[in-house]
Amino acid sequence: MKLTLKAIRAMHNLTQEQAAKEIGVSTDTWRNYELQKTFPDVPIIKRIEDSFDVSYNDIIFLPLDYGLTVKHDESLKQPV
Repeated sequence: MKLTLKAIRAMHNLTQEQAAKEIGVSTDTWRNYELQKTFPDVPIIKRIEDSFDVSYNDIIFLPLDYGLTVKHDESLKQPV
């Protein structure tokens, strides 16, 4: 089952502060991971996997509609 970091945290009944402490990052860093403003590097991902008993393949790091919401500028189209 694919889960966001927020869902994983909620399943373990943790606050953002508690989840951040569990993997050794600041609360602001964890918040940014959940908001998808920044993304964890490989060592942090490994700690998330170990701490929350979840596989990397089951974590959603990007919005489900990522890449589908790009606006196209019609003025850049070449005349036919």
